[in-house]
Amino acid sequence: MKTHKVIVFTSPSCSWCRKVKDYLKKNKVRFTEIDIVKKPEAARDIQKKTGQIGVPVILINNRAVVGFNKDKIDRMLELKKH
Repeated sequence: MKTHKVIVFTSPSCSWCRKVKDYLKKNKVRFTEIDIVKKPEAARDIQKKTGQIGVPVILINNRAVVGFNKDKIDRMLELKKH
């Protein structure tokens, strides 16, 4: 399986963030989690990059996925053949 650089921007109260992390773990995808509450500068950086203020935001090889868009995540991580 190809290695991807995956970063997940989350907040503790975000239920969709938990679902994204669970989904990635279930599919054995390694990722780095950044809590935007603990690192507000990361929230500003991701807002500049995506225009979004909400989480989750997933960076896959430096390309953003906003929200839990399973189809897009699967395509970008090559989890399922389309």
